[in-house]
Amino acid sequence: MSKTAIKIQPLTNENFAAFGEVIGCTGHDFFHINEAHTERYHCLVETEIKGEAKAGISIFRNIKTSTLPLTIQMLERHPNGSQAFIPMQGQKFLVVVAPSLNADQPDIKQICAFITDGSQGVNYRAGTWHHPLLTLESPSDFAVVDRIGTGHNCDVYTFPASVDIEI
Repeated sequence: MSKTAIKIQPLTNENFAAFGEVIGCTGHDFFHINEAHTERYHCLVETEIKGEAKAGISIFRNIKTSTLPLTIQMLERHPNGSQAFIPMQGQKFLVVVAPSLNADQPDIKQICAFITDGSQGVNYRAGTWHHPLLTLESPSDFAVVDRIGTGHNCDVYTFPASVDIEI
């Protein structure tokens, strides 16, 4: 199988809609609270949780910087819950996703790569194939909201040939 090269595109609500939601204020309605001192962008995403589990908030600290171009060799998915990544330091990060080809693997011919603007987070829907965190600076801290529970909730697919992510 020949090597595939994926171009990075800006992350928007529209171009990411097939994979989940963008967490950010741009393009969303709000209402005022706290005597109009605060704009509340209400329920931007909903956490998906299947089975005996609950939503948890963790901090992931990425300690390895990714540099472009970048070669990837796998994607993962969490079939029993969504997973949200929210940058805590205003840092940009890469988002690499793919639709499912069938019940067991992603469609690697349709991989998409996005770059956030530093103020955006993402919420991967349950079952969305995605690459683990790829940060352009480190250390980088992320608030992560995901399923905490028992049972299998991580599938990994290793590509038959590597894929390049380029600017």
